[in-house]
Formats: sequence, structure tokens, C-alpha cells
Amino acid sequence: MMATGRHRIPIVRIFDAPRDLVFRTWTTAEEVGTWFAPPGFEVTRCELDARPGGRWQVEFRSADGETHREYGEFREVVPPERLVLTLTQADGAGNTGAETVVTVVLADQGGKTEMTFEQTGFESVAVRDGNAEGWRGCFDKLDQHLFDVSTGRTS
Repeated sequence: MMATGRHRIPIVRIFDAPRDLVFRTWTTAEEVGTWFAPPGFEVTRCELDARPGGRWQVEFRSADGETHREYGEFREVVPPERLVLTLTQADGAGNTGAETVVTVVLADQGGKTEMTFEQTGFESVAVRDGNAEGWRGCFDKLDQHLFDVSTGRTS
């Protein structure tokens, strides 16, 4: 069930890729490493164990050396349709944000995939808005990665 309120991020995207592939981009470290950082940042480390209770973490860095780490635990993994995971952010200075909850629901749309994404648990509207901007950039990168995979291009 999706939460309500001003401290949540709802995003719906259609990807021109099969649901199994989109699911894999959320549950395989190699795939997550291609898109799970906002524009201007590069993933430097990615580890995940996509099963209920499994841990995950992604580290990323900007060109000028700014570092961040996001980590958490998978709560639900229902291939190829649903993921629920916790997400905590930490910056290179050791500042840690609140634990949030991400829910991803993938629906088959005749060979395309509708992704309904939600993140809840933000401490403020400002933090929520910054995260929403970051996710939109990540999903643009994911869209490009899916295009590259489907056309045989390498990014």
C-alpha cells in the first residue's frame, strides 16, 4: 500500500523494456551500478543481496570527489513485480539521514513496463524534494541503460 502525505515521493515511469529486465536492474549489483546515482555522480561500489532480509549498499562520487553512500535492507522481493527496501543516506562527512522506505511496483504494459515508485519517511519537504530530483535523474539514466541493453549498445 502506498502512503500519503507531504513527505513522500511518488514517481510513475514507463520504460520501453520487459518487466523482467527492469526488475533485474533493481536486483543485480552490476545493473544497479549503471544507474543508481544522480547525474554528475558515478557509482564506485555496489553490493546487494536481493532477498527479504538481504542488505544492500551503493557508494557514489562526483567528479570533484564528493562522496555519498546509500544502504539498507530488502523487506519484500516478489519477482518480477514488487520490491520494498529501506534506504538510508550518508555523506562523506559522516552525516546520516533518516531511514526511508522505497516501494517499487512493476506492471507489464505489453512489452513495456510501468514502474510505480514511492519513497516515504523524509524528515522535511526540502529533503524530500532533493531526493525527488535525484531519483528523476537516476531514472533518466535507467531509461538510457535499458535502451542501450535493448539495442545492444554499450554505454
